[in-house]
Amino acid sequence: MSSPRRLCPVCRREIAVVAGRFARHDPAGSRTTTELVSCPGSRLQAPYERALQPSLDGVVVPGFPGQLPLF
Repeated sequence: MSSPRRLCPVCRREIAVVAGRFARHDPAGSRTTTELVSCPGSRLQAPYERALQPSLDGVVVPGFPGQLPLF
């Protein structure tokens, strides 16, 4: 199973989100030295995004909090 991906707020690359944080990654572009440098966006807290799925098994999820009817 792959991790969900979101755009890094610093380098704007699509990066995996693991445990609510952006995975460690190199900055965009090619390296000019042999030194390893992480993007400043590495390990930043990823913003919470609500699910994009508007329905659940054909039942539209209401816009207010609460339990869906069981039957």
